[in-house]
Amino acid sequence: MTNISINSYIKFLKNIGIYSFLQDQPNNYFNINDNKGLNKNLSTIEEIKSIDDLKSYIKNSEICNLKKTAINTVVGDGNENANIMLIGEAPGAEEDKVGKPFQGDVGSLLNKMLLAINIKREKLYVTYALNFRPPEDRKPLGHEIRKYSEFLKEHISIIDPKIIILMGSTAMEAVFRSNEKISETRGKWKEIILKNKTYPIMVTFSPSYLLRFPDKKKFSWEDLKNLRQKIGDLKINI
Repeated sequence: MTNISINSYIKFLKNIGIYSFLQDQPNNYFNINDNKGLNKNLSTIEEIKSIDDLKSYIKNSEICNLKKTAINTVVGDGNENANIMLIGEAPGAEEDKVGKPFQGDVGSLLNKMLLAINIKREKLYVTYALNFRPPEDRKPLGHEIRKYSEFLKEHISIIDPKIIILMGSTAMEAVFRSNEKISETRGKWKEIILKNKTYPIMVTFSPSYLLRFPDKKKFSWEDLKNLRQKIGDLKINI
């Protein structure tokens, strides 16, 4: 293909909701090759096979300064064989303290949201786009999101879920490299292709956002019902 025909084809795929992370430029969303600063004593990231491997690799990596101000490496929690993977934005103070995602008021709200559609949180797997708490809970910077998306790619491959839910703009940017408003893209099913596997994926508001703007919960409720419908359509056991 010429560059023009390749670009046209990629545009066509995006327009119909298909996103591929392992294609050549310019659609090379997840294929980050800048491993400068990673601990050379560990396996290469392509050799990582388990969550424990991934956590060790992240903990010993030196790709940015976030871990210098964080207490814990927050990787994931829940059922590692889960059919549904929830990806939030970044750890906050509570999560950094205990080393697990979605704690405190945020975790309580997430639990209630899931129970509203008859799903227990322990049946799922939850993680973040970033694995260290940003200082003073600031919004992650673009280069930080891009760096940690390399880990996120491996994380998704290890869990290998049937459905992925992105909660918040940072998670959306990590996967789609998109700065669209969540209000314009939430609730819509798309697909990503990662290591030759296709995953249905939907963006919705994060629980922390809903705590600040409770009037948005009505939209999240629509997204939750959409998720429940998708689970039924795919005949997924939860």
